[in-house]
This record gives sequence, C-alpha cells and structure tokens, in this order.
Amino acid sequence: MISRRFGMAALVALAAVLLLWGCTGERAKAPEGVLVVSQEQHSSWIRNFNPLTTASAVRWPTLAGVYEPLYVFNSVKSEFVPWLAVGYEWREDNRVLRLTTREGVRWSDGEPFSARDVYFTFELMREHAALDRRGAWNFLDDVTLVNDSTVDFRFQRLYVPGFGEIVAQLIVPEHVWKDIEDPVAFPNEDPVATGPFTEVRVFRNQVYELGRNPHYWQEGRPAVEALRFPALPSNDRANLALVFDEVDWAGNFVPAIDRVFVARSPETHEYWFPLTGSTIFLYANTTRAPFDDVRARKAFSLAVDRELLIDVALYRYSRPADATALSDAFLSWKDPEALAAGDWVGYDVQRANALLDEAGYDWGDEGFRVDANGEPLTFEILTVSGWSDWVRAAQVISRGFADIGVRASVRTYDFGAWFQRVQEGDFDLSLGWSYEGPTPYTFYRWLMASETVEPVGEIAPGNWHRFGSAAADSVLTAFEGEPDPEAQRWLAARLQRIFVAEAPAIPLYPNPSWAEFNTGRFEGFPTAENPYADPSPNKFDRGEVLLVLTTLRPRGVTEAR
Repeated sequence: MISRRFGMAALVALAAVLLLWGCTGERAKAPEGVLVVSQEQHSSWIRNFNPLTTASAVRWPTLAGVYEPLYVFNSVKSEFVPWLAVGYEWREDNRVLRLTTREGVRWSDGEPFSARDVYFTFELMREHAALDRRGAWNFLDDVTLVNDSTVDFRFQRLYVPGFGEIVAQLIVPEHVWKDIEDPVAFPNEDPVATGPFTEVRVFRNQVYELGRNPHYWQEGRPAVEALRFPALPSNDRANLALVFDEVDWAGNFVPAIDRVFVARSPETHEYWFPLTGSTIFLYANTTRAPFDDVRARKAFSLAVDRELLIDVALYRYSRPADATALSDAFLSWKDPEALAAGDWVGYDVQRANALLDEAGYDWGDEGFRVDANGEPLTFEILTVSGWSDWVRAAQVISRGFADIGVRASVRTYDFGAWFQRVQEGDFDLSLGWSYEGPTPYTFYRWLMASETVEPVGEIAPGNWHRFGSAAADSVLTAFEGEPDPEAQRWLAARLQRIFVAEAPAIPLYPNPSWAEFNTGRFEGFPTAENPYADPSPNKFDRGEVLLVLTTLRPRGVTEAR
C-alpha cells in the first residue's frame, strides 16, 4: 500500500503540472544542430569553466567535453580508450609510468598541444594542492618531461591503481595558465581547451551555449554544432522540458517513465538505465554509537525493506543491493563466497531485533530502544531536498526503523548544505553515493581504507562514515603493487569478504545510470542494443561523456562532417 500511495501521488502531481505546461503554448525550440542538454539543475548559471577547481559550480561539460583526459575509461566495456595520450609503459619495476602523447592535437586557439602541457598541469597541481582533485600527488614523487611527446611519472611507492588517476587527469594549456595569478579561484570564463566544445557562444543567467572547437583533433567531429543548457531549477522542471521536447539528452530521474515520457512519443522518446551508476548507500556515522558496533550496523541494514524501497522510490528501475555492494559495472568481479555470506542485506526484522538485543540496546518504557544512559535511540536521516527518489527512500527507511524500536526522522537540505554536513561527518545517517574506478579497488578504498578517514569536522572527499579497517588496509596495499589482472581479482574477492564481514556501510541499491534522449533531432545515443558507452551525461568523471559527444549527430547527417 505504501508503494501505491507514494507512486500515485508522484504521478498525479506530475500529470497536473504536465497538463498546465502543455496548455501554455508552443515552447521554444533550439536551432537545428544545437543539442539541448539537462545535466544539472540550477535556477541560474555562474560562468565557471575551471577544470581543476574542486568547486561544485563548474559548468558541464567542463570535465569531459571542454577539457580532455589522457585516456577515457569506458565503463561499459571496462577498457581504457587512448585520448590525449596514445601509449604507456611501466618501467623500473612499476615505479615509473611513461606516457606518450598524441601528435597533431591543437588547443582551441590554434596553439599546438604537447607533453609539455601534461608536465605543466601536474606541476601546477603540485604547487597548488587545491587543484589536485584526484589526489595524484599523494602517490607521485616526481614528474619528468622527457621530450615533447613523452612524460615520466615517478611514484613514491608501488601504486598500480595510480595509472587510472593519472590518465583521468584533465590537461590545461601551459601558454594560458602559466600567467594565471590565482589558478584556484580562476573562473576561466573563456576556456582554451582541446575538447570538442570550447567556444562560449552565449552565456546568460538562464542559458548558455558552447560551440564546436574550430581546431578539434578528431577530423569531422563533433557533428553536433553546439550544446545548449537552459537553467532548470528542479528535477520536476527538468522533466517537463524533457517530456515536451525542449531537451534532447538528460540524466534525470523520471517517475513512471514509460507512461510519462515514452508514451508521449514512442518513436522518438527513448531511455536506457543500466545499473552501472554508483551504489547508493545509507551511511551510518561510525564515530557515533550505536553505529560503531558492527552488530548494530547489520541490524539497521536488516530493518530496511529494499524491495519496498525499490517500489516506492525507484519505480523498479533498480534492484536491491547485495552485500558486496558492487554495481553491475563490476559483475565479473563478484565473489560467490562473499555473496553467500552477505545475509545482512535481506529484510528480517526479527533478526535485526536480536542483534540489537545482543549489542545491549534494551527496550525502554515508551516502546523504543534506549542507550546505556536510558536515552531513546533517536536519529536523523539526511538527504537532498528535491531529490525525490532519495527523499522517498529515506521515508521508507525511517518507517522501517520503528519496527526495531528506533525513532528516525528524515531531514532534507539543499545540496550544498547536505554535502558539507556529510563531508564533515556531521550526521547520524545519510543517503549518499559511492566512488568507482576501473577496478573495485577505488570503490573499497573509499569505504574502508584507514588512510581515507578524516577527523570529524574536517572535509572528507569520501569515506564520510569514517570507517577504517586494518584487514582491508593490508589487502588494499597488496592491490596497489599488483599489476596482474588475475591476482587483482583474487584480492578484490578478499576485499568483498572483508566488507561483508565488517559492514562498514549499508548498501541500498545500484543506482541506474540515468539517460533519456529524444531521437527526433539527434541520433547515435548509446542503447542496450548498441552499448558503445555509458549513456548518461552524468558519466563525466573519467571522460566517458566524450565518447557520446563525439558520436552524436543530427538526424540524417553522416557520422563525419
């Protein structure tokens, strides 16, 4: 009944707004060849194209479309695609990585790109730690410019996963950035870059456009003339624009998408939601009782009805997570022994209560559990206001906790306030995403590595739950020095078993990689039938969006210009 009530309420509200929207007359259409994208929701735009800043205000697609990495990681095919670099070699027993850069690449102002720009970018990050978004200088010892096409990266220690972080780094032009007085605060309003879209044709509070790079190194690409980004202040507003054909490509959560979106134009309205996004967790702050006790963490997990949660919050777009917490991006890595042992992700209120009894949390006179001081177990579950799927998921979770004698209220914040609280460890429980890489190493490092644990009150890029595992540390260290893929799989299996045993965080579901597209004006989007890359505009962290931006073309146009 809860599923029907939540689902129908959302659909009725959206249907009412759709009717109002549809009666307001003809909506503005983008010119031919201009791809309209909905990736981030804001009421107005701030002009910032700094690819090195850690600020959340940087405009899309600065991180994959304006600037480019050395290699693109294709998460669907689990392979690295040469991009600004074309080759690499491990030297000196895997302590030195040599990269060879691509010839014939020019910056958007016509100046030649070379390995000197790669060297300069990493030296700039060494000088300004705030620009080192990927933490490369945590494991690098030195960078050497060998010649105009070759750079050597010397590591402080054996750290094979460092390859993925180095090649994902976005490169900036030395001839521009060497004269920037404060590169951390630099808004880079008129970017000079190597990506397919570099020309700021329009920038206003409510809309901006990026035109093609006149010197792009891939001949005949991009076929799309320009990208347009209207300011859409909420997910609901973005969905309206999508449904009424104002948007060509989006990465939104759309409730009942077959009825709301596809049915309106079955020939052109399409979507693909592979379960390759980050895993969505309920993070329990392990610096606070009772979440410092593995029995309590498993008990809280057992009190979550994930099937109901998927019905209510996700419209069955996903499935309950298993106890390894790995998404479908790592299906081939999953360990059968860990899966068999992970029985604490099922829904079992009786067993949850037994674990809390064992942990010493007795029932109080008012029908709720109390701590050692006799205080009721009362917590807040944090989530982001406007993220309707997360809000509904938190509501399902809070109601389930009543069955184990725990009061849990849902508290919503705007994204910035929420993100600050979870990064600083100022929460009891919070929904949140995970961090992925080319292998499960990155995923488990940010969930269990002691070196990623920051004191409460200090910003933590990940490991918001503040959990460190000595057992995981030793396996992660072994992984860092292991280049052999089969040996890596064995180590990944050990990490899964440790995660299952210690339950550092509570996995809820693998997040769909949200991708909706209108093929009325453009074609070439990744689909389940043609899965050449992840389809979502949200998949930019390791450059994967570039595979899509350089493939899309106006309908009826050949692939090359």
